[in-house]
Amino acid sequence: MPPRRPLPTAAEAAAILARKRTRPQRRAAPPAGRALNKMLKALDEKFGQGPGALQARWREIVGEEIARRTEPVRFTKARGGGPGSLEIRVAGAGAALIQHQATEIVSRVNLFLGEGAVNRLRIVQGPLRNLVPDPPKPRRKSPPLDAAQEAALVEGLASAPDGPLKAALLSLGRGVLRDRRSR
Repeated sequence: MPPRRPLPTAAEAAAILARKRTRPQRRAAPPAGRALNKMLKALDEKFGQGPGALQARWREIVGEEIARRTEPVRFTKARGGGPGSLEIRVAGAGAALIQHQATEIVSRVNLFLGEGAVNRLRIVQGPLRNLVPDPPKPRRKSPPLDAAQEAALVEGLASAPDGPLKAALLSLGRGVLRDRRSR
């Protein structure tokens, strides 16, 4: 066993430290993937491209006519990083029509997700889950009857007692006369 060396005094330690400059040991930079991982995850959650983004903006991507008959179900990425496949559900017999428009749908989806994201479209027939009804079309008001027709209708119902039955008959009569006039 070697002899023990005595510890330096405080003054000797200060002198040693004054002579030698100590620096922290340099560390290698972390891999770029690890450093960017948190930021990429946050960006993907905010602006994520995938089935959720496709579902939310499907009408904008493929257009009203196709969106009325279809919905995206699953987006599968290829293992080698190449283009993936998109599975869409089609309501009823519209599958044949959608199959003819497959290349157009793939190009529109690639425009949204990025070039070469999808190369294959898989069509599955079935009921649509997220069927959003079309907004109701505003009813067109038909023009009122002319004064002679209205007077004839009121005169014909003059003998009927006032009440809800008379009001319903007036309304029915107006509808019938308008219908005849539109033909």
